[in-house]
Amino acid sequence: MSLIGKEVQPFEAKAFKQGEFVDVTHEDFKGQWSVVCFYPADFSFVCPTELEDLQNNYEALKELGAEVYSVSTDTHFVHKGWHDSSEKIGKIEYSMIGDPSQTLSRNFDVLNEEEGLADRGTFIIDPDGVIQTVEINAGGIGRDADTLINKIKAAQYVRNNPGEVCPAKWEEGTETLTPSLDLVGKI
Repeated sequence: MSLIGKEVQPFEAKAFKQGEFVDVTHEDFKGQWSVVCFYPADFSFVCPTELEDLQNNYEALKELGAEVYSVSTDTHFVHKGWHDSSEKIGKIEYSMIGDPSQTLSRNFDVLNEEEGLADRGTFIIDPDGVIQTVEINAGGIGRDADTLINKIKAAQYVRNNPGEVCPAKWEEGTETLTPSLDLVGKI
């Protein structure tokens, strides 16, 4: 069953953020755009490259009004240990949520039950706490934050311009489409 258009289910979790342990709940996803990136595990191989890429694009994401949250089934304590021992992860300023109960991974339908780890899932959540995009990759396939930025821009455009849609390869400032009877069979 698709999560698109569904509100984020209630949860409470601990996270590591900028040297502190903080509480994060589903309410934190409201009132702003949110990016939730699940990844399999701390101290792994593809994961630090993705999380560093998110950090390298964190300012651009914040300029779009989006907050970033990374999530794995590790604890917030493990996130701190990784942050303190890895050059790439040491740069991270956004919340690193611990999901040892696997509640979030189940709620977002990214839990690999056999391994007890999250798949590589990326979710864009609108200010109402509703999921607008879902991307799930196999473990060996890393994600690109530049693509994520374009998806957020498209999601924001569609939200702010009801009746218009963004075609493939849409970039901010380019033409959109207005679905109508006149367009049927013309694209």
